[in-house]
Amino acid sequence: MPATPAVLTARALLLDMDGTLVNSDAVVERIWRRWAERHGLDGDEVMKVVHGRQGYASMALLLPDRPMEQNHADNARMLAEETADVAGVVPIPGAPEFLASLDGLPHALVTSADVALSTARMAAAGLGLPDVRVTAESVGASKPDPEGFLKGAAELGVAPEDCVVFEDSAAGIQAGRSAGMRVVGVGARAGFHGPDVAVADLRQVRVEGVAGGGIRVVVA
Repeated sequence: MPATPAVLTARALLLDMDGTLVNSDAVVERIWRRWAERHGLDGDEVMKVVHGRQGYASMALLLPDRPMEQNHADNARMLAEETADVAGVVPIPGAPEFLASLDGLPHALVTSADVALSTARMAAAGLGLPDVRVTAESVGASKPDPEGFLKGAAELGVAPEDCVVFEDSAAGIQAGRSAGMRVVGVGARAGFHGPDVAVADLRQVRVEGVAGGGIRVVVA
């Protein structure tokens, strides 16, 4: 994917995990295709929905007549499966260097995963967890609702318009834009969903601090 050359300035960066920092597609495919088979759904159609959302929210879209309490119970079982299965979980190219460049700069992880799953996947990918983390337990609404990104900005003490989001999925990009933030789309899925700029992976991104507490994001 060709990147759009750009320089963005911000006061904080908000980072999705799956598809943005960590490539967990292999396990997501395994878990969700098994779920689709159990419920008599087309696996390809299910995979179009599940990226970026909390599991219960995906289930609500895919099984609209099922009571939400069943979705939450099913989601808890799915999270346990996903947390135990980290085979094939690897960093997105450039993610280790990207995270290292954020040392001392305001940033947060904003993920639809819960604490256990995000901890397991980041560790499997050999990536350190940011000090500020907004996980599934932190919010009442899943992406594409902007709550998670707005909460991340608030925890960092930064106005939403001064944040840049890094995201890969349609739901995540919509959440970032609904929060009034600029979005860098990462990976093959992202470019189709209207990010401000798009990159194939994080090797195309350079981050540096600037005087006065700002952050310069160079996309090349």
